[in-house]
Amino acid sequence: MTTSDPPVRPRADDRLQGPKSKRRIDYTDLTPTQSQALLESRDVGRVGWNAGHGPQIFPVSYAVVHDLVIFRTSPFGVLSELVRPAQVVFEVDDLDRRRRTGWSVIVHGRAQAVASPALLTHLWTVDGAEPWAGGVRNVFIAIGIERITGRSFGSQQVPRAARGGRH
Repeated sequence: MTTSDPPVRPRADDRLQGPKSKRRIDYTDLTPTQSQALLESRDVGRVGWNAGHGPQIFPVSYAVVHDLVIFRTSPFGVLSELVRPAQVVFEVDDLDRRRRTGWSVIVHGRAQAVASPALLTHLWTVDGAEPWAGGVRNVFIAIGIERITGRSFGSQQVPRAARGGRH
């Protein structure tokens, strides 16, 4: 380099990426059947959608009934926006920070209020559909599962709950 050469500067994309990690976490894509089993093995997840005032993500207690993810909400909160049909994502996971292992399942689907009297009658008795949040939570929202994907990471093993056993 001569004195007339400009100093070498990092590229903008290099600065954005930060220091490179030498740690590599392996993952395994799960089948839809394995992902469904993991979804059914839990009762708390997160629903995300593009709300009227921007993207939202909220934790909810839920149950899986047929091919629907069901949760209850207040008729007055932000989640009540989902009474009208809306595209959403729903995520549930299990992470072990100490072992750096875990899994994650993502559901893509359409959320809307449950209107069927027969289904509503049944849903009042379903385990897991009981909200953790206090107050009146009498609006049932159903997410129709259009696509379900999952990953197990940190090891190449399929989680026990995805093999038919409960976690």
